[in-house]
Amino acid sequence: MARLSAFCRDCLSEAGEERRCTRCGSPRLVRHAELDALHIAHIDCDAFYASVEKRDDPGLRDLPVIIGGGKRGVVSTACYLARVKGVRSAMPMFKALALCPEAVVIKPNMAKYVTVGRQIRERFLRLTPLVEPLSIDEAFLDLAGTALLHGESPARALARLARSVETEIGVTLSVGLAPNKFLAKMASELDKPRGFAVIGAREAMAFLAPRSVGAIWGVGKATQERLAREGYRIIADLQAVDESVLARRFGNEGLRLARLARGMDTRPVNPERETKSVSTETTFDTDIADFRTLEQELYRLTRKLSDRLKTADLAGRTVTLKLKTSDFRLVTRARSLEDPTRLAHRIFDHARELLARETDGRRFRLIGVGVSELTDPALADPADLVDAHATKRGLAELASDTLRARFGKEIIERGIALDAPRRRGPEQPHRNRPDDLDPLAPDPAISSTPPSAAPRRK
Repeated sequence: MARLSAFCRDCLSEAGEERRCTRCGSPRLVRHAELDALHIAHIDCDAFYASVEKRDDPGLRDLPVIIGGGKRGVVSTACYLARVKGVRSAMPMFKALALCPEAVVIKPNMAKYVTVGRQIRERFLRLTPLVEPLSIDEAFLDLAGTALLHGESPARALARLARSVETEIGVTLSVGLAPNKFLAKMASELDKPRGFAVIGAREAMAFLAPRSVGAIWGVGKATQERLAREGYRIIADLQAVDESVLARRFGNEGLRLARLARGMDTRPVNPERETKSVSTETTFDTDIADFRTLEQELYRLTRKLSDRLKTADLAGRTVTLKLKTSDFRLVTRARSLEDPTRLAHRIFDHARELLARETDGRRFRLIGVGVSELTDPALADPADLVDAHATKRGLAELASDTLRARFGKEIIERGIALDAPRRRGPEQPHRNRPDDLDPLAPDPAISSTPPSAAPRRK
């Protein structure tokens, strides 16, 4: 029988077969026969947004917290106290509040979460350059060959990382350690929150066998139903047939399923994994059909989107408008630009024209805007040799960014935002400013009604 390597996750001392650490008394021991040989990890922050809010407001510590929009919005995330009541991410807010009426609801503060996410990402990179981000709070790490550098096994280095993030940043992590990305991702879900789970190569098939085929990475509801019709309901059903059978029946997808069902995954941890798009959206408290109101919301979103692009040092070539009608039908419209952009006024002008084509009396419950085909900002927004005014608007926007960073985001604003009915309060009074002080002032030809040249949807 293989000897089980073991250590304490709290004090990192060697552990034997005792149920608690003999040095610090902690029950949080990690034991596994392959513990010192594994180097692929998946790390996921526990209820990240809610954890950050609880860190910043200790009064929330023992309360259920939901991060999300208004009553018609959806849950971005929920702390574990709310999850016990059945609250889940992407759940409609009204349903979440019915399940957990005592919950404290907080609107997302993405700027704060991005800052904390970067602090955690920097710590990942201290362990290994092979970090593949999946989201603001989640990543794969490959620690192969780092034992000599850190003077300890990847498993111990990961436990030390989780401990330092919790004590110094105030956010807890769950770690999955395995021989590949597929198994590491599954392991990280086994012991949340503050988890550290290990799946070894030798146990992979037995571990996977009783699980639903829906547990396999990339198998959605439709694929799961199709597999069920063919008699494959649990992973053991896929393990029971030769991969050539699945390849003949399902093509390349069948070959992929056969290998993952056996715990085989050759995908490397890719530190060059690129963000494909950046977007932002909002759900209204009441459905909106009025173009002017939609236009104002669109401007606010494009300003936020532009700030994110500039912060991330990105630009995009395709602008996409997203709308959801009152009967939950999704409408997306996109436009490819001649040159990529990160400027708010350019994104807004193009998105506004797309919006005008859809404003035909229908009522909308959601609006969003995004950019894709991301690229280096050095290639974005070149000087316009024909339209000098366009070049000046771009320079003025960048200058206004400097002022906003120094004096606050409300210090200088485009006229369309000044009469917006929402987000107006005595603590931030709006002041009318002449257009000559407004770097994002619209061209005189642009009115607050849909562009007449834009054809209406039939």
